[in-house]
Amino acid sequence: MTDLAEIFGLDGWLATRIEGFSYRAQQQEMAQAVGRIMDQGGVLICEAGTGTGKTFAYLVPAVMSGRKVIISTGTKNLQDQLYHRDLPVVRQSLSSPVSTALLKGRANYLCIHRLENTLLEELRLTREQVEQLQMIRGWSSATKSGDITEMTEIPEDAGIWPYVTSTTDNCLGQECSAYSKCHLMEARKRAQEADLVVINHHLLCADMALKEEGFGELLPSADCFILDEAHQLPDVAGNFFGDSVSGRQLLDLTRDTIAEYHREAKDLPEVTERAERLKQATRDMRLAFGLEQRRGAWLEVAGNPSVIAHLDGLLDALDQLLEVLRAIEGRGKGLDSCKERCDLLLQRLHSLKDGNEAESIRWFETQRQSFRLNRTPLEISNIFRGVMEDRQASWVFTSATLAVGGSFEHFSNQLGLHEAETHCWDSPFDYPRQAVWYVPKGLPEPNNPAFNRAVSDLSLPILQASGGRAFLLYTSHRALQEAADYLNEKLDYPMLVQGTAPRTELVEQFRKLGNAVLLGTSSFWEGIDVRGEALSCVIIDKLPFASPGDPVLQARIDALRKRGGNPFMTFQLPQAAIALKQGAGRLIRDEKDLGVLVVCDPRLLNKPYGKIFIRSLPPMTKTQDLSVLRRFFSLSDA
Repeated sequence: MTDLAEIFGLDGWLATRIEGFSYRAQQQEMAQAVGRIMDQGGVLICEAGTGTGKTFAYLVPAVMSGRKVIISTGTKNLQDQLYHRDLPVVRQSLSSPVSTALLKGRANYLCIHRLENTLLEELRLTREQVEQLQMIRGWSSATKSGDITEMTEIPEDAGIWPYVTSTTDNCLGQECSAYSKCHLMEARKRAQEADLVVINHHLLCADMALKEEGFGELLPSADCFILDEAHQLPDVAGNFFGDSVSGRQLLDLTRDTIAEYHREAKDLPEVTERAERLKQATRDMRLAFGLEQRRGAWLEVAGNPSVIAHLDGLLDALDQLLEVLRAIEGRGKGLDSCKERCDLLLQRLHSLKDGNEAESIRWFETQRQSFRLNRTPLEISNIFRGVMEDRQASWVFTSATLAVGGSFEHFSNQLGLHEAETHCWDSPFDYPRQAVWYVPKGLPEPNNPAFNRAVSDLSLPILQASGGRAFLLYTSHRALQEAADYLNEKLDYPMLVQGTAPRTELVEQFRKLGNAVLLGTSSFWEGIDVRGEALSCVIIDKLPFASPGDPVLQARIDALRKRGGNPFMTFQLPQAAIALKQGAGRLIRDEKDLGVLVVCDPRLLNKPYGKIFIRSLPPMTKTQDLSVLRRFFSLSDA
């Protein structure tokens, strides 16, 4: 491999070939560490502060390595950005012939078979969905990739997409009549042949957990895995290394069974009768949990006679449908696929109902019109490490937020990475000059009923000084809504509130307005990049400890406590410190940005553990004097 110093140096290849590129010692050091791991093997865990340029730091050695490399990102948006923006720049600047591919989960690709089925079932759709279906039909004859993000006219969360995309449950695989034209299989074929493949954590963990036919061959062939935004991995992996059954899965099964029956049988009305019975049992199951939306441990409802009776009714309806589908086995590939799905869902439901809490957590969640029953492993470290050991490859885990107080122990324990090489590169930004960190005096404790109003009152003079241009980040939806109601008539600036429009649309409005105030919860704490004056202030209401009512968190806390551990210090505190780093990271996005971070939680200064949060944040100028903020804003706007 060419000396990476020549590429990243002051007058190196990247400086001479990429406009605006600036030398950063941290970036060069990270690239050399990644290159060394790729050459010698092993595991690298590294934190690269905002502005380090970690994307180029791993892309350059990956492109130059001559090895098969899989890069996984935290979200599909980051995946698209990496593949369509960053990777082409690196390849062009290095004049590299390396072949690349983008691979997403199956729900991101148009399914020709399901499109054809849905075109025959238009009566089941709303008028808007029928219009969208015709748009998709026109696009389907022109698209080469089948990636639904090409259809920008239809929102990503539109109700039509599940009708024209497949899931692991309903895909017919090689039995499908459209298999030779399958967009998903084409994408997987390109990924098999490419030198460098960009995927996301959901796809990586789904493959690890399910070994889906045809895709399981992709990952073992890689020489190196690079996992960006790696702080998200433990949660994503936990979801995939368990089991779940959702109301949507059951309703999809009933809809597909009826559709395939009309295509392939038509002479046994009992099929549709039993599918309709399952549909009703699924809806009754949702009602049995009550009208509110909630998450809870299975033990909360295990003694509820109504829930158990309706679950038994659901199991019986599934059993009855399976019986009739077995009776007509071989009549059609679509119906046979429905039979296998029915059998699998029946097994999972029995496991979720009758399982034990020794190794896993059983819990439920309800949405407005659906529900999900889940079984999540108490720990994934052994599972994840075992999957890694099955693949003779180098592994790089990186993020801007992995260390807690300079230690990687929390992250490495979660994934079982006990013998990894670790590095932490601080941001090259001049935080003492670029940012002020304000912790107000005199605020009540967060558990005080007056706390939310006090935070809103405090925000008003700060927003006046900043001229709007702020994110207000909350740790709960209730606090956000209270603040939105209270500030609505008092703000002199445009106010944007999470939930009133899609996240990307709100962020775009925020950028364009230039003086807006955006109120958001957890989904706005990371993955948002607003550079320049439009975002000059971030106000955080509380230290972001996860809700103690969350059933998965509570089960892990109980398990740690039973072993004699301290769940607060070893789990809850590190998780909250990483979340705070993410929220604070929205503020300074390049070397010209100036801004103020406000943390309204007095525990930061009056609790001993506050020092861990402080050590985890960048070295901003600290103050408890509001006049310092006013002076900072007046000077930065001068």
